Amino acid sequence: MLPWNRASRTPRARRTLAALLLAVAAVAASTTTAAAAAPTAAATTSRGWNDYSCKPSAAHPRPVVLVHGTFGNSIDNWLVLAPYLVNRGYCVYSLDYGQLPGVPLFNGLGPIDKSAGQLAAFVDKVLAATGAPEADLVGHSQGGMMPNYYLKFLGGAAKVNALIGLAPDNHGTTLLGLTKLLPYFPGVEDLLNANTPGLADQVAGSPFMTRLNAGDDTVPGVKYTVIATRYDEVVTPYRTQFLDGPNVRNVLLQDLCPLDLSEHVAIGTVDRIAYHEVVNALDPAHATPTTCASVIG
Repeated sequence: MLPWNRASRTPRARRTLAALLLAVAAVAASTTTAAAAAPTAAATTSRGWNDYSCKPSAAHPRPVVLVHGTFGNSIDNWLVLAPYLVNRGYCVYSLDYGQLPGVPLFNGLGPIDKSAGQLAAFVDKVLAATGAPEADLVGHSQGGMMPNYYLKFLGGAAKVNALIGLAPDNHGTTLLGLTKLLPYFPGVEDLLNANTPGLADQVAGSPFMTRLNAGDDTVPGVKYTVIATRYDEVVTPYRTQFLDGPNVRNVLLQDLCPLDLSEHVAIGTVDRIAYHEVVNALDPAHATPTTCASVIG
């Protein structure tokens, strides 16, 4: 999908800071009553994925695990990509991670090292159900970065063939430099850490990011693909998403289709050009060129 019209970028910094602070306030104000009243993503019927009777085919021998982004969940983040992959013959699974008590639907807010542990348990569950020795991971935003912790520190490299990140904040984000302003707003940084550690961990230079990025970007034996957009307004600068190392392919959407105006959310939730690149990364032996016409089919 090509989002042809983009909002003016002039007030973007103000909107981003406002959104960040409103998100923190919303999380802090959420209650257990709200959680009980709202339907959970896990209870929502997905469109053909999370089928634990699915057995990988010879053509697609590995299950695909989808890892949502911050504020996402296992259903809403994947309403387009999951059916797109299922229709192409993949066994597809998605998980919820990083839940906070009393906060329904909006996940990816807990400590990221703990979220990586949830991913590890989920991959084990998928491998046990499918009988496959390895899985492929596709993640959006935090979901494209968090698996790096699993691969580096939790033994994931032995169970993962490929990691494909859609706009992953692999080296943290400055949110257009706004996170550098946190010291000038007394109490905001403490609020982030106390109420939304998953956000605080993603700030460039945080203790979590410092540990994650110590040493090499990658681990041996895993194939990496990073798919980014130059119009990303959340993970900034956008080139910090790219990884260095063997078995890495860094892709900029606009190099494939200059007309693609997707920003941070669209690249992970609706962009068919990005999804064509995901399929190429999952099955490189049968990859086909990705162009503006890749939105068809």
